[in-house]
Amino acid sequence: MSRHHHNHRIHKHEIEGKNLLFSILLNTLITIAQVVGGIISGSLALLSDALHNFSDVLSLVISYVAHKLSRKKATISQTFGLKRSELVAAFVNSLTLVIVAFYLIYEAITRFFDPVIIKPGLVIWFSILGIVANGLSVLLLKKDANHNLNMKSAYLHLLTDMMASIAVLVGGLMMHYFEMYWVDAVLTLIIAIYLVVVGVDLLIKSTKMLMLFTPEFIDIKAIVREVHKIEGVNKLHHIHVWHLNEEELHLEAHLDCTHDITLSQFNILLQEIEEVVYDKFGINHVNIQPEFKKEDPKDFIVQD
Repeated sequence: MSRHHHNHRIHKHEIEGKNLLFSILLNTLITIAQVVGGIISGSLALLSDALHNFSDVLSLVISYVAHKLSRKKATISQTFGLKRSELVAAFVNSLTLVIVAFYLIYEAITRFFDPVIIKPGLVIWFSILGIVANGLSVLLLKKDANHNLNMKSAYLHLLTDMMASIAVLVGGLMMHYFEMYWVDAVLTLIIAIYLVVVGVDLLIKSTKMLMLFTPEFIDIKAIVREVHKIEGVNKLHHIHVWHLNEEELHLEAHLDCTHDITLSQFNILLQEIEEVVYDKFGINHVNIQPEFKKEDPKDFIVQD
């Protein structure tokens, strides 16, 4: 027999979907403006900023849709609901960050060998527009980013684009006052390298969650040691610990009991286990299969 437990003591941070919607509209306007400005001025940095902004719009749309889907109730065909949709969104968004970054690196290197005279006046004004608009979006999503990987992926898109706009502004000023047109390609390269760094980090985190890896802060052996201190427990084995999403941390395991106890006695034992793993490890979903002298592998991790 196994029993599924949901701990209602978990405190959820409510994510504001309307902030995402506002950021989508804002970034769509910025993208259109920067594309026009980049074509007229001939600035690769401004066009690269526009391209990144366009990827922001896509990432924000994906994040918004995922946010809405993750709130859908579970059904017979979707017993977990669509709670993992935000992890998928974080994965897709981080992947687009990396792809856009490598494209910008290619374009920047090409521009080194084929320099273009740029109209810096337009570059300066459109970069200021990008800084203001992206800065506003960053402020809107900052709080949510600390509580949700999906929102963090959207937030990083916007934050890096704000930084890119600052870099483009610096480049525009240098081109205007010193005619240093090569700085356009250099700044594009720096922006792109930074995108690779933040994108890969987020890609690794979201991939680990999607692949049901044991969270890095969880020590399986420590869980076993704590559970084994409880009276009536012989051995906890066949253990799985994984994130369903960022709010729900699951523990599945087999529990070999010391005595052939009744179901009501097992309920009391299970309650103790739930409290220990929640208080010490933050695990809020526990699914335990009780056993007594059952002939099966007793390793912590069993290769099925």
